[in-house]
Amino acid sequence: MKFFVDTADVDAIRELHELGMVDGVTTNPSLIMKSGRDIKEVTAEICAMVPGPVSAETVALDADGMIAEGRELAKIADNITIKVPLTWAGLQACKVLSGEGRMVNVTLCFSANQALLAAKAGATFISPFVGRLDDINIDGMDLIAEIRQIYDNYDFSTEILTASIRSANHMKEAALIGADVATAPPNVIKAMANHVLTDKGLDAFMADWAKTGQSIV
Repeated sequence: MKFFVDTADVDAIRELHELGMVDGVTTNPSLIMKSGRDIKEVTAEICAMVPGPVSAETVALDADGMIAEGRELAKIADNITIKVPLTWAGLQACKVLSGEGRMVNVTLCFSANQALLAAKAGATFISPFVGRLDDINIDGMDLIAEIRQIYDNYDFSTEILTASIRSANHMKEAALIGADVATAPPNVIKAMANHVLTDKGLDAFMADWAKTGQSIV
C-alpha cells in the first residue's frame, strides 16, 4: 500500500520523505489555509521534493471553472494531481481533465455508487472519507471493501485512496482490505511505530544493559 501524507507542512513532508514513507501528498483548501502560504508556492515546493503524485484541489463549483483551475494547477509541476469533488460537475471535469492525460483525484466520496461513477469518468484516484463516515456511526472501512470488490469485478484502473484517516488502526484496516493508497496526517503515520510492548521491552533491555557497565562506543 502506498503512503500519501495529508498535509501542506513542508517540514513534516520532508522528514517522512527522507525515511521513504512518502509516495505522494494530498492537500486541500483547509490544509493550504493552515500552512498560511500561497497555494502555488507551497505546492511547487512539495512537488519538487516528492516525485510521486501531489494532489492540489480546485475550488470552483461548476465544471468549466474546475477545468480552468485544474489546467492552471497542472502548470505547477508534472506530478500534480488535480483534485475535484464528487459532484456531477466534478465528474464532468474529471472526464475532460483525465481525457487530456492529467491525473485526477475525485474526493469527498461517501458511497460505492459514487466511486463507480468516478471510475467510469476516468479518475486516477478515488478518495473515500472513512473518518467522516465513522463520525456518523457508519463503518468507513465497509465502504473501502465495497469499492475494492466493485473495482476488482470490472478491472477498473482507478486507485482507491483511503482518506480522512484518523488512526493507525485505519491504516492497518485499509491495508488488509487492499486499498491502493492511504493518505494520513504525519502524526498518524508516525503513530504506526508505537506499541506498549515495544516500549516495555526496550525499558527492560536498557535496565539490564546499564547493569553491565559496558559501552559500545
